Amino acid sequence: MPFLREVFRRWLPLAAAIVPLSLFVYAAVQQAHRSGANDPQVQLADDATRALDGGATPESVLPPMKVDLAGGLAPFVILYDGQGKPVAGSGSFRGRLASPPQGVFDLVRVNGEERVTWQPERGVRIASVVRRSSSPAAAFVLAGRSLREVEEREADLRRMSALAFIGALGASFLVAALSEAVLGARA
Repeated sequence: MPFLREVFRRWLPLAAAIVPLSLFVYAAVQQAHRSGANDPQVQLADDATRALDGGATPESVLPPMKVDLAGGLAPFVILYDGQGKPVAGSGSFRGRLASPPQGVFDLVRVNGEERVTWQPERGVRIASVVRRSSSPAAAFVLAGRSLREVEEREADLRRMSALAFIGALGASFLVAALSEAVLGARA
């Protein structure tokens, strides 16, 4: 028993350092994955808003590919009127132009832009950027895309992080046990 007590005494500081370090690495990589998921939408929303504000027609700012939100991965753009009703777009859900929760438009009226993750149904999550436009043709521009690939990367990250965490705890325990066996025998 004294041997195990000494091993734990040597190991606990290592374990105490591994836990927050592991959590920090996981959180940093997860946030990099998730925040990068908005990059195409930021560009699309900015470009479409600028074009509309400059007098472009709604049809001219929409991507040519139509996207079904339930399964598509391509970015899409949807334009809304002042009440948040869709007027044109390249992204549909169940055969209709998709809409985020109505409160999003209230926030955009105040802030000019919002970055929102919304879920039209279980298993369908959309990362979107919504901007206010001064165009009479569309008051709001939403650019979005599916989070499916990002969420798969996050699931892989969770598995890898868990294995690395368990491996680091196990290896540090082994080092503590070996050091106690070697150093403890000298004492």
